[in-house]
Amino acid sequence: MILEIKNLHVKIGENEIIKGLNLTIKEGEMHVLMGPNGSGKTTLAKVIMGHPAYKVSEGDILADGKSILNLSTDKRAKLGLFLQFQEPVEIDGVGFVNFLRSSIESISDKPVNVRSMLNDVKSEESELKVNYSLIDKYLNKGFSGGEKKKSEILQMSLLKPKIAILDEPDSGLDVDAIKIVAKNIERVAKETGMGTILITHYNRILSYMNPSFVHIMEKGRIVKSGGMELVSQVEKSGYQGLGSDE
Repeated sequence: MILEIKNLHVKIGENEIIKGLNLTIKEGEMHVLMGPNGSGKTTLAKVIMGHPAYKVSEGDILADGKSILNLSTDKRAKLGLFLQFQEPVEIDGVGFVNFLRSSIESISDKPVNVRSMLNDVKSEESELKVNYSLIDKYLNKGFSGGEKKKSEILQMSLLKPKIAILDEPDSGLDVDAIKIVAKNIERVAKETGMGTILITHYNRILSYMNPSFVHIMEKGRIVKSGGMELVSQVEKSGYQGLGSDE
């Protein structure tokens, strides 16, 4: 998949949040989005997945050359898009395994071999060093912030998206968990060819990864693109004075 975001303008109510954003993501590429709070990073993630609260007033989002703006969220997921939430919601009464099975079947339109899926869940729990059994849990119920993030990375690994949008997968994690999550994102990307948009505020998770591109967002636009040197510059001097590529 090639995901193209072209001259995107997005409003919520009368407030324009994204103001002419351009970005192209190919399978196998990792694009990092950084920027100050309120710059539109999470809004972009939600708009890509079709959140109904946001209105695209201009521009387009294309998957392999075809607009997805009129597609519902479930149809975007079937195309191979995946969103890891910044703040995953607890859903009492919905078992993690049933949720995962339904998700996989909805995307693939094929019945799941539950025994095989449970083996995959246990394998991924081992990779993520999860010290509790998700099989017996309700979705995110009673999880810490870090446990919720690991749960969503596990979902990503089993759903095998073509493009994953990861909204602050490092928030709420301690140092050891950040390393584990980073390595597993890279592992899944390498195994599946998944493209990634990774939103973060911090350098720490990126020190365990090899992003293809780093983009700085400010006031609803990408103002600078480059490599890891941009991360070092942000760590040293903040976002001011980075200039503009557009």
